[in-house]
Amino acid sequence: MKKKKKKKKLPIGLSDFKEVIEYDYYYFDKTKFIEKILEERSKVKLFTRPRRFGKTLNMSMLRYFFDVKNKEENRKLFENLEISKSEYFEEQGKYPVISISFRNYDKENWETGFRTIRTTIANVYAENKFLMDSLDKRELQKFEDIWLEKDEGDWEGSLRNLVQYLYEYYGRKVVVLIDEYDQPIIDSYIKGYYDKAISFFKSFYGLVLKDNEYLEMGVMTGILRVAKENIFSGLNNIKVHSVLNKRFTEYFGVMENEVENSLKDFELEYELDDVQKWYNGYLFGDTKVYNPWSIINFLDEEELGAYWVNTSGNQLIQLYLQRLKNEIFEDFSKLLNEESIFKFINESMTFDNLEANFEKNIWNLFFHSGYLTLAKKNEEEEEVYLKIPNEEILKMFSKMFIEVYFRDSNNFSKFTNALKSGDIEKFKFELNKILLENTGIFDISGSYKEQFYHGLMLGLILKLRNEYEITSNGFAGKGRYDLLLKPKNILNKLTGREGIIFELKIVNTKSELSFEEIHKKLEKECEIALKQIDEKEYSSVLRNAGVKKILKIGISFLGKEFEVKFEREKEIY
Repeated sequence: MKKKKKKKKLPIGLSDFKEVIEYDYYYFDKTKFIEKILEERSKVKLFTRPRRFGKTLNMSMLRYFFDVKNKEENRKLFENLEISKSEYFEEQGKYPVISISFRNYDKENWETGFRTIRTTIANVYAENKFLMDSLDKRELQKFEDIWLEKDEGDWEGSLRNLVQYLYEYYGRKVVVLIDEYDQPIIDSYIKGYYDKAISFFKSFYGLVLKDNEYLEMGVMTGILRVAKENIFSGLNNIKVHSVLNKRFTEYFGVMENEVENSLKDFELEYELDDVQKWYNGYLFGDTKVYNPWSIINFLDEEELGAYWVNTSGNQLIQLYLQRLKNEIFEDFSKLLNEESIFKFINESMTFDNLEANFEKNIWNLFFHSGYLTLAKKNEEEEEVYLKIPNEEILKMFSKMFIEVYFRDSNNFSKFTNALKSGDIEKFKFELNKILLENTGIFDISGSYKEQFYHGLMLGLILKLRNEYEITSNGFAGKGRYDLLLKPKNILNKLTGREGIIFELKIVNTKSELSFEEIHKKLEKECEIALKQIDEKEYSSVLRNAGVKKILKIGISFLGKEFEVKFEREKEIY
């Protein structure tokens, strides 16, 4: 009997590097990041990556590596890791370090937000209270004002002052680490107190990072470069590394070889194809990257699921989707169709950019937040093709589509159940209810294009993705079908469930027609749709897959009016 391999614990929700290493949690070795940081000559470095792509753990790693406090103890953490083989290992434990994080910031107004910020800064001061014995009277007063969270404290200059105190104590320049620098700024924008937040952080960050003679190096992380440009004005020593850059790509996220090795370590290598489909697909620079949060959770649960998208952080996306739902419907539908969209991407996107042109810059937001990725890059650099990276994000997009475009989705289950059972009358009844009760989806001005209804139907039936392989605009026979639902193998074999082909037709007319005339026209289009399915032999793709029962549905639309006709192909055994 083969002895089962003992598996390491998985660091779900852990971002303290020391805890991960000391307690022997499973770790994707990213310590070579330290070497690359030191080789990169800029004074201040900003890394923008989507949430839960390893930013906080990397910042914790930098802290334990550089910090002069407990340097001998900390050195042991790195002895068996990649950085120990580097000439830069001699930099370990050489610098005083200030580490501050705003990743958990979530406040409704500036008053409570500022209190939270003050407490966060005061806690950093508390970690360095040993400095109080070496300060003169004036410095001691300023230190205590912050430590005790007094109103009269120099909060804007607090981090810069602490850098000076540490320099004077150790005689060495200081490394400053600021994790998720933009979280309070994003949160303040969503909740309506952006101007107050930006006013504070402009000074807070500027004073510590700009022209600071006591600063050895500053490292910042965030999701976006979202602040007004002048938050970094005059900071000519900052280097921004976004998801578009080729450098540092392997240190945020999990690489292909790391995923393969981890699946072997957890005896899940047979799941590789599905894991690729669900969690791969990101292109950072020119490197394929997996979502680390999803990979870690998959290794733990041993089950495919939407792990990353179920974490917090969608508020800004939701805000812009509601604002722009009419303008972006066509592009949104294309993405759901698993097509690419051609967009301009600004690496230094700011809230000023967003406010100036919401429709154009929402795609910047989607991209930098990790909801879209590069499909292919144009040589013009800033013009790129974007796509949904993987199955996990596709599921989230389909859910967002329903939430944004439909006021009430309670009837969707009745609609999809009717489709599954082949009850076309019930299907028509539920579709009619959906169209009547969700008037918001018809706010788009002008004639309704086929793309509109294609996106509409796709959004409705994507709830069936667990039971059917759903494809749209695919090649089959002698042409391209609109929508096709192929029963997943196990369901097909056990239940003999029908494969379904949809052909959609749109009627646009400028003339005034009676209700009867409209529906006669719609019925005629349905007949044309069914004839097209037969003539183009769309069902061949289902037959070739072994599907024995096929339901062909022609639907025609004119505004909120529609007709449905259907046929069933004779079963072949």
